[in-house]
Amino acid sequence: MPTMVERPPTFTPVTLLTGFLGSGKTTLLCRLLRDPALRDTAVIINEFGEVALDHLLVERLDEQMVLLGSGCLCCTVRGELAAAIRDLESRRARGVVPAFRRVVIESTGLADPFPVLSTLRADPVLRHHFRTAGVVATVDAVNGLGQLDRYVESMRQAAIADVIALTKTDLADEERVASLVERLRAINPAAPLVRVAEGPLPVEALLSAGTSWFKAVAEVAGPAAHAKARAFSITMDEPLDWGTFGIWLTMLLNRHGASILRVKGLLNLRGEARPVAVHGVQHLVHAPTHLAQWSGDDRRSRLVFIVEGLDPDLIQRSFFTFARLEASGIRNASMP
Repeated sequence: MPTMVERPPTFTPVTLLTGFLGSGKTTLLCRLLRDPALRDTAVIINEFGEVALDHLLVERLDEQMVLLGSGCLCCTVRGELAAAIRDLESRRARGVVPAFRRVVIESTGLADPFPVLSTLRADPVLRHHFRTAGVVATVDAVNGLGQLDRYVESMRQAAIADVIALTKTDLADEERVASLVERLRAINPAAPLVRVAEGPLPVEALLSAGTSWFKAVAEVAGPAAHAKARAFSITMDEPLDWGTFGIWLTMLLNRHGASILRVKGLLNLRGEARPVAVHGVQHLVHAPTHLAQWSGDDRRSRLVFIVEGLDPDLIQRSFFTFARLEASGIRNASMP
């Protein structure tokens, strides 16, 4: 009897693994690839130079692509990322490579995560086959404080992350780790912090990075400042009109998107029983997501912003001005 070939998911989830130079990205990736949860995964190493995956290698398919001992597929990209992903999708569709069900991209340590995320949305082929599953940023407990202060790339990686993976905590004293946690909470208060150097690897927390951020949004209250980035939240008691909110957010990101590193939120919309999650990175806005249910009795709309060089008061005044206009009679209430 012929074996049934399982079809790949309609939208293949893509997890971006980022982090500053030497922060432990490749070490974390190697550990993840040994876990059964990452079976049938395609790994894209978007990095110049050699990457230490030799001990996982099983078979070289061509000069760029290898099969790993875990059953995963791995390729190294030194050119255009979109072309590499399109090539992977073409090979999967033709049965040339194993039918991977997840993609993990390890970016270079000096990369801003935004261009990688925008690639998936901007490319007309990729956006019909792939979806962003979240950003995992590694931060080194030994050197992280200095890197956050000295390098804007490190700060942006932490700010855009859905989950922050603390590495080398076994090599740093608790006082230093506590100072780093405090700094990261100021930069990105809604991203869960996960220690990955000690104990079993929390694979599920890392793979569900996008949903973890949404769960944490409800716990963020009040502003937090940092020399290079600010995090603050906006809370609205009354249900919002989707059309009016969408106009406001579109105008805001169109005008100030380069300075808005991240915005995520849970919205209580008029006519919607379930919460609606929204997510934007700079000028890029993802499609809204209807969640299954509210996690508790608090059904206020909550937005968390992480901005760079932008006054939070300006955004808050703008939001409540639109809210007052909406309450006065502006209505555009069709939800996509």
